[in-house]
Formats: sequence, C-alpha cells, structure tokens
Amino acid sequence: MTTNAEDPATVIRAYPDGPILVRGDFELLDEDGNPVPTERRTIALCRCGRSAIAPLCDGTHAVLTRHNRD
Repeated sequence: MTTNAEDPATVIRAYPDGPILVRGDFELLDEDGNPVPTERRTIALCRCGRSAIAPLCDGTHAVLTRHNRD
C-alpha cells in the first residue's frame, strides 16, 4: 500500500484477544451519527465490551485474559 501526504491511508488491524486499532485519516461516529472526539491519529476500539470509555479501549481485555488463564 502506498500513501502520500495528500491521501493518507487508513489502516484497521484486529489483534487477537485485544482491541481493533485504527490508524490514519478517519472519522469515528456514535450510533446516532454524531462525531466522537478523538485527539490522536491512532485509536483502539474495544472488542471485549467491558471498557469504561467505550467505544474506545481502556485495556480491560488484558485483565480479563489474565483472569481466564488463572
């Protein structure tokens, strides 16, 4: 994939037992279509459903994964 400053690419990557990372140029919308403020060009979206800052990831999945291994 090639990119340039005028046309930055958006990359979305799902991590096993972790979040979905979104990098690049994107707009995050809530269920009503309203923009969700983001301060970075990379965000982590929660997949475990337990984040206190949903839809963004707060790392809770790591605690859940460790707990399930014990």
